[in-house]
Amino acid sequence: MAVDLLLGLQWGDEGKGKIVDVLTSKYNIIARFQGGPNAGHTLVFNGKKHVLHTIPSGIFHDDAVNLVGNGVVIDPVIFKKELDNLEAQGVDYKKNLFISRKAHIILPTHRLLDAASEASKGKAKIGSTLKGIGPTYMDKTGRNGIRVGDLELADWKEKYRALADKHESMIAFYDVDVQYDLAELEKEFFEAVQVLKSLKLIDSEEYIFQAQKDKKTILAEGAQGSLLDIDFGTYPFVTSSNTTAAGACTGLGIAPNRIGDVFGIFKAYTTRVGSGPFPTELFDEDGATMAKVGHEFGATTGRPRRCGWLDLVALKYACQVNGVTQLMMMKADVLSGFKTLKVCTAYKYKGETITHLPYNIEPENVEPIYTDFKGWSEDLTEMSDASKMPKELNDYIAFLEKELETPITIVSVGPDRKQTIFR
Repeated sequence: MAVDLLLGLQWGDEGKGKIVDVLTSKYNIIARFQGGPNAGHTLVFNGKKHVLHTIPSGIFHDDAVNLVGNGVVIDPVIFKKELDNLEAQGVDYKKNLFISRKAHIILPTHRLLDAASEASKGKAKIGSTLKGIGPTYMDKTGRNGIRVGDLELADWKEKYRALADKHESMIAFYDVDVQYDLAELEKEFFEAVQVLKSLKLIDSEEYIFQAQKDKKTILAEGAQGSLLDIDFGTYPFVTSSNTTAAGACTGLGIAPNRIGDVFGIFKAYTTRVGSGPFPTELFDEDGATMAKVGHEFGATTGRPRRCGWLDLVALKYACQVNGVTQLMMMKADVLSGFKTLKVCTAYKYKGETITHLPYNIEPENVEPIYTDFKGWSEDLTEMSDASKMPKELNDYIAFLEKELETPITIVSVGPDRKQTIFR
């Protein structure tokens, strides 16, 4: 059986969690393949809002297995808080939550290193979430990391101590003011590790392989967005993992020829959290309206998101890199009431017009070229039938489908799982 992928096509925060939740009934296994608690997947159903950071978004479905893959980095403290929240809501996570032994662990000193590194950059900060993600992936590629499977070894605390001591010397090297009480942080960390060890720890690549042989349906869930990919994003203002389709292969052990559908999630406009270039960013009333109506605040950090018109140049690039087979447009309801909508269809780049994403999209190099569309005034939030959508919205969608050469199969018109229109 092929494994389907679900990916963000912008700078994250596209609404992947909601769509995974909506699609979970079609799948036996939901598998997260990269990132860590720097991600925030928000789900709304039965009048309640739920925010997940590491646990796959299918956890609220009793009959779906939820797998945290080897490409993920896990902070046991944050993970325990997620589990506590699930338990308080009556979710029996122990029977259907599996953890890869090859997933790396975020130590307290990874978070401290993250803070020290970011503070040392001054005005050149990349906008880290300060969750220790970057330093953990650095230890992974530097072959120093501690993995979930190490927790089952008798000497894992010795390995921990050696790495934590190394981190403290690195923090001192940065020579910035980072206040901390490591003994207190370690107390909480070791308590959380015991909880992590009580879960089902598995050799996930073997589990996935056998599940495919048994014809189980599998959906691989990404975190962040394609423009934050360590290789193909707006470097250095990116995350530390491969957020694109290739990351699912390395983050779960899936062979490339076993990939089925690639679902690409994007907003009807564009947002970005933190630093980095953003060609279509708005600094006017339109941008403020998008932020207000769309409740554009980060699910993990609470930071306000920067807002702008849809960037079709960047979106087309993300579709190409990922091999997207179906598109899903989120937050169409937020654009209701705009008299005119704009879509960036090309860039003016160093004196010429281009339609591909260049190496550098800093504002001094790139000026967006827009195509205007007539807006719609109808409230979409109560709509459930595609035939009832306003003509202007259909025109907007038809243009995007033609340019991207990919069908838009879902239009989201609100945060609740019921506010989803299938086309």
